Amino acid sequence: MDLSNLHEEPLQESWLDAYGHLNEAYYLVPFSNTTWKLQDMFGIGVAYFEETGCALYTLESHLRYVQEVRAPAVMQVHGIILDVVPKLMRIGYSMTVDGTERATFECNMLHYDTRAGRPTAFPDPTFEAIKAAIPAALPDWAGRSVTLKKG
Repeated sequence: MDLSNLHEEPLQESWLDAYGHLNEAYYLVPFSNTTWKLQDMFGIGVAYFEETGCALYTLESHLRYVQEVRAPAVMQVHGIILDVVPKLMRIGYSMTVDGTERATFECNMLHYDTRAGRPTAFPDPTFEAIKAAIPAALPDWAGRSVTLKKG
């Protein structure tokens, strides 16, 4: 399944900070919008929620600012499935502008049954499709943590 260039979104003037570049909070907006498209690709989007009551909830995320984004810009978001277990999925995105990486994002998402009020396993076909989308090699930014290097 091709997850490259999942989403494209123009930078909005209202997202700029006092320095004239994309405010840190707004980097998350295109990544969040991409997740809706990713969910649809695997059949677990809004229609799935309406039918089953199951949704994906973000448990943890890590956003890495690589290079500033200034207006005008069109942000392109490329996706990757990093890992999956029966009730959890780890996804990652890379944002580029004019072919240059500007930010990366990864998060852990929980498959949650809102009607039962508890986590639940992905349906088997969905789980297998997500699992099959995991590439052999992960990007070097995947799995990083926030830390100060000592030494």
